[in-house]
Amino acid sequence: MGLIDIVAGAAFVACWLIYEPLLARMNGGRGHIKIDMRAVREGWVRRLLARDNRIVDSNLLGHQLSSASFFASTNLLVIAAASGLLFGGETMLGNLGGLILIAPAPVWLLEVKIAVVVVVLSLGLLDFIWAIRQLNYCLALFGAAPEPRDSQHHEAFVRATTSVLNPAYNAFNRGVRAYYFALAGAAWIVSGLAMLIAIVAAFALLVRRQTSSEAALGLREARRVLEEMQRRPD
Repeated sequence: MGLIDIVAGAAFVACWLIYEPLLARMNGGRGHIKIDMRAVREGWVRRLLARDNRIVDSNLLGHQLSSASFFASTNLLVIAAASGLLFGGETMLGNLGGLILIAPAPVWLLEVKIAVVVVVLSLGLLDFIWAIRQLNYCLALFGAAPEPRDSQHHEAFVRATTSVLNPAYNAFNRGVRAYYFALAGAAWIVSGLAMLIAIVAAFALLVRRQTSSEAALGLREARRVLEEMQRRPD
């Protein structure tokens, strides 16, 4: 294992560990999608409690549940493929190492590189599974929501529901983020330099999409509107 492999591996671990803490500190924790979406979901639950018919809300949550299930199934297939390569024996790994684009490396190092991808995808799979379970809990909460006339219980129910809904979406987002890191980890199979470039690019892309993409700016404005509506006296 050369110096560039060590540097790339350290950069990979560092980016994995500092991503969420970095976002939490950017603009005082108010300038990214994750925080803005909390306000949007809180507004969603408030609108749900104001409606007699909650079918549309259940359908929206069911769509998210289907998305999480799709990602989990796809993730499992990719893990199976990577594991087959990892446990396929020295012949398969030797053939992989003989490809033109892949830098020469001992079999044990190729195993480590593939294992990194498998571990990252496995962590993502666990996040998707946890997201699915929490979304199912949210479906039950939507079904048990107080009627519009029971307004004295609305605020407590909003807090309780968002305390389940937000972690569910956070787990889903971590699962999706694992794909970015898995792709960067897969670049390590090519070379340490390729992985270093890939992890820096993936990290920068994730931060940009969370903080300054058109979606981020739109959600920030939506959050501002929702907060103004919440402060407005009835």
